[in-house]
Amino acid sequence: MITCHEYDYVEIVCLFHYPIRLTMVTGELIEGIALDTAHNENRTECIKIQTADGAQLVVLSEVTKLAITIDNPHFTEVHFQS
Repeated sequence: MITCHEYDYVEIVCLFHYPIRLTMVTGELIEGIALDTAHNENRTECIKIQTADGAQLVVLSEVTKLAITIDNPHFTEVHFQS
């Protein structure tokens, strides 16, 4: 589970629909446009992103790093604590 402070970063990228790169605990990279926060069918907190393959829910507790891939006034990347 991510902290409230970390969740604020997720809300920022969704608010501005930033292009992002998520690094997962498995090392997998997922890139797309941040759309919204949501819960999956298990009621787990997720970020909804638009990828080349369509909209996708990514479980936030499985994300280790969130990076914005364009210049912006907010932040470049944030590392989530496990």
